[in-house]
Amino acid sequence: MLKIAWSPIYCHPLPEGHRFPMEKYNLLPEQLLYEGTIKESNFFSPSFLQEKWILNTHQQSYFERLKSLNLNKSEIRKTGFPLSQELVQREIQIMQGSVQASVFALEFGIGMNIAGGTHHAFSDRGEGFCLLNDIAIASNFLLNNNLVKKILVVDLDVHQGNGTASIFDGNSSVFTFSMHGASNYPLHKESSDLDIGLPDQTDDVHYLKILKETLPGLIDSFEPDFIIYQSGVDVLGSDKLGRLAMSISGCKERDKMVLELAKINAIPIMCCMGGGYSEKLSHIIEAHANTFRLAQDLYF
Repeated sequence: MLKIAWSPIYCHPLPEGHRFPMEKYNLLPEQLLYEGTIKESNFFSPSFLQEKWILNTHQQSYFERLKSLNLNKSEIRKTGFPLSQELVQREIQIMQGSVQASVFALEFGIGMNIAGGTHHAFSDRGEGFCLLNDIAIASNFLLNNNLVKKILVVDLDVHQGNGTASIFDGNSSVFTFSMHGASNYPLHKESSDLDIGLPDQTDDVHYLKILKETLPGLIDSFEPDFIIYQSGVDVLGSDKLGRLAMSISGCKERDKMVLELAKINAIPIMCCMGGGYSEKLSHIIEAHANTFRLAQDLYF
């Protein structure tokens, strides 16, 4: 059964005018249920992740200041969020969602989180709408519990996964692959194990050609026994923060390529949603929904 992490706390309201589209966390499950792609039984509500697993990835001094709301103004500004206790609790629950979805992936082949993909969070700070790094936390949970030995992070958000790259720098058990807009945020890129920076206005044809030429070879050479897929839809041409020129159908083909490769190679995969900032919320929902539709079609 396809298991998907979702909780009402994912939709924690932000001040009016804030550009992060929290509405998608409600609308996406509603759309998937309405069209019959999934049922209520596909969802699970994650609890709050135990602090020991957060501290297994993030520095204690940072986490203590985060949960006590003692970040300075500069640190808060870099996260892009107005800091609150509700927001911190939301983040901790999203972390558990990705951890639990990863465990479900070991059982069912795939697990998903409606939220997550918080790849800009470093061990000692948050950035870019990311307070804690669920990709890193889930990876370390799997590795430290001896559930897997080698993890491939496939990060296809339009922004480089700088926090994830930094956290796993020099760690041979995790291979970080980020394919992103070369001139987009963050201005300073960290070094993933493999970075592919794409020029502005890269379209479906060129994007999919590069991915097809790259990902199968990575799987063959690294031989992961688990994949974490950051499936941000801010690669769309309609995205306000993107700069690429992909269509919704091209984005779907991207997802299909990743999921099919995982399934064909019998590698469990956990999908976390990442970014999406198109002017029309319907474009964000449709592109994200395609990831779940493909998961259901290909695996179940």
